Amino acid sequence: LRHHGMFVDPDFPAEESSLFCDYTTPLPKLLGDVTWLRPQEICKQPQLFPDDPVEAHPKQGILGDCWLLCACSMLLKNQHLLNKVFPPEQPLWGDRVYHGEFRVQFWQNGRWIEVRVDDQLPCVNDTLCFSRCQSPRAFWVALLEKAYAKLHGSYERLWAGQVCEAVVDLSGTIAVRWSLKGAESPQQPKDSQTQHTPNGMRLSELSLELKERCAISCCVHSAPTGIPELGQYHAMSVMEWTNVTTTTGEQVELIRIRNPWGRRSWNGVWRESGSGWASLEPSCSQALLGRTAEGEFWMDETEFQQEFDEVTVGCPLSETGHLQSIYTGSYLTHSHQIGGRWVKGHSAGGCRNNNTFSINPKFWLKVCERGEVLLSLLQYGHPEPPAEGRTQQHSHLQAIALHVWKVEKKHFNLMRTLNKPPLVSHTHAYNREVVVPTHLNPGFYLLVPSTFLQGAEGRFLLRVHSSCSTSLSVMKSPPPLQHCSEGEWETLSSHGCWSVGSTAGGSRNFTTHGLNPRIPFTVTYDPGGNNVKVTLCQNRPENSLHAIGFHIYKVPDGDSLLSPGAMSPVVSCVPHAHSQEVSVFCHLQPGKYIIIPSTYQPELTLHLHTLQGKSGNIPVKKKKTISVNH
Repeated sequence: LRHHGMFVDPDFPAEESSLFCDYTTPLPKLLGDVTWLRPQEICKQPQLFPDDPVEAHPKQGILGDCWLLCACSMLLKNQHLLNKVFPPEQPLWGDRVYHGEFRVQFWQNGRWIEVRVDDQLPCVNDTLCFSRCQSPRAFWVALLEKAYAKLHGSYERLWAGQVCEAVVDLSGTIAVRWSLKGAESPQQPKDSQTQHTPNGMRLSELSLELKERCAISCCVHSAPTGIPELGQYHAMSVMEWTNVTTTTGEQVELIRIRNPWGRRSWNGVWRESGSGWASLEPSCSQALLGRTAEGEFWMDETEFQQEFDEVTVGCPLSETGHLQSIYTGSYLTHSHQIGGRWVKGHSAGGCRNNNTFSINPKFWLKVCERGEVLLSLLQYGHPEPPAEGRTQQHSHLQAIALHVWKVEKKHFNLMRTLNKPPLVSHTHAYNREVVVPTHLNPGFYLLVPSTFLQGAEGRFLLRVHSSCSTSLSVMKSPPPLQHCSEGEWETLSSHGCWSVGSTAGGSRNFTTHGLNPRIPFTVTYDPGGNNVKVTLCQNRPENSLHAIGFHIYKVPDGDSLLSPGAMSPVVSCVPHAHSQEVSVFCHLQPGKYIIIPSTYQPELTLHLHTLQGKSGNIPVKKKKTISVNH
C-alpha cells in the first residue's frame, strides 16, 4: 500500500496490534504514548549504517530484547552474514526511487525467508523507544528489530528469549549454551533409560582464534555482585579476548564485554579506573582502554566465570556457508537436513520410558569415513509468547532429545537395538534446538528424535554437519509382508523333529497333540495390518511327503506351561497338507506365543526346520522352514 507515495505495510500496521500480543509484559505502560515516525521525521540525513563501524552497534531501549541485540552484534563481525540479512543495494533515504520499504532476511526452519516492512518506527517524544544504533542517525538495528517483531507477531513477543535462537535465526549456524556454574541448563525431565552425552568441552578450552571468530554472549540469571543494577536475566556480547602479561610476568586473559544498555556497569578491578590496570605496562593499559566504546568494559577470566551464569557460542560460518567446529576448529564441509513431524497416535512415541518409543521418526545416517559429526535437532511450530523474564524455558517448547545408535544395516533388529543404550545422545531438554557433537566411524547409524511426553505433537528439522562424507535419509516403514523379500525383517531359525514315542503327537484330533515340539517366539511391535509370516518345511523327498501343519497359541500372562488341549489356537495352518512347505500370513498383537508344528497322523518320524523372526531388518529367506516376521 502507498500513502503519499510511501510504502505502508498492511500486514504489520503502525498500530497497537503490532506492539502488543497479550499485555503480560511491562510494555503496555506505553499505551497511548507511542507515535510511529519515519527516520527522516526523527533526524536529518538518516543512514542505514553509520560511517564509523563502532557507532553501528545496537543499543537497547525499553524492550527486553537484549538476546536479539547480542545476535545483532554478531552480524557486525561478519560482513557476508550482514549482507545476507540486510541485502545490499536497497533504496535509501535521499534516493529518487526510495519509498520507505525494506527487505530483511531470516533463517527459519532450514531456509532463508524474506520479511518486508515499512520504515515507520515506534517512538516516544519523537525518539525511538525500542532498540537503536549507537549513532542516532543509523537505523539498521531498529528496522531489523521491526522485521523480527513482524516475524513473531508483535514487539511484545520479543520481550524475553534466548540468544542462541536469535543467533540461529540471523545466520543459520548452530549455537550451543554452556553453563558456567556446572549445572545443566535448562532444567531437563528425567528419562530413566537415557544417559546424557555432554558437549565434551567448555569455554576455557576454545582457542583464542576461535573465540575471536565465534559469536559469543554471556548471560546472568540473577544480579551479579559486580553489576548490581542488572537484576535478573540479562545478556551481553563478548567483543574481544586477549592475553596480557603483567609486570610480574603473570599471564592474564582479559575479556571485553559490551552491555547492550549502552552504558558501563562494571565495578570490578578492571573497570576504567580499577586497580587491575596498574599491574600492566602503561602503554598496554592505554591501548586496551582505548579500544572500549560506550557500554563496554574489561574483566579477567576469573571474574567472568564468577559473574556470569551461562554463555552462548555460535559456530563461525565461512562465506561458502560451511560451519567451523567449535570443538576442533575444523570446517564441516558436508551438510544435510531433513524435516519431520511427531504426530499423536502415529509417530509421537515419547521418551525411552515409554513402550511406544519405537514409533518415533527414524533416520539413517551413513558415514563413509571416520570424521567429526555435529548433529542438531530443532523444533518449530507456532510460537507463543513466553512469560515475563522467562528465558530458561518457553511454554511453547517441548522437551526434545536426539539419540544415536550404531547398527549393521543388513542385520538390524529395531526393538533389540532401541533397548540398548545409545552410542551418543542429548537428553530431553526444553530447548528449541539440541546439539550432539561426536566423532563417528564408517558405517550406518540410526537417529531417533523424540519428545519427552508421549503423544506430544510438533515439527522438527534434523541437521547433520560433518568433516567427512555422509548421507542422511528417512528410515522407511517396513513394506507389506507380501513383498518381504524387498523388506527388512528379523528372522530366527529353529530345527527339530518328530520322534516316535516322544514328540510325534499328531494333529489336534489326537490326545497326544501336546507332545509335539514347541517353538516359542515373541511379538514386540505391531505396525498395523498383517505383521507375521510363519512357514513350515519338512525335510523329506517329494515322493514320500507327510501331511503337515501347525497352530499358533497365545501364551497367557504369567503362564509358562501352555496346555494346547485346553486352549484354542489364535492362528492355524490346516488342513494338514502333503507339501514340502506350508505357511500362513497373519496379524498378531504384541505378546508371547508358541508354534506347535505337527503331522496329521501321530507316531511319524520326520525332521523339520523352523525359522522365527520378529521386527528387524533381515529379508525373509524362503528356504527356511518356519519364519515369523513382523
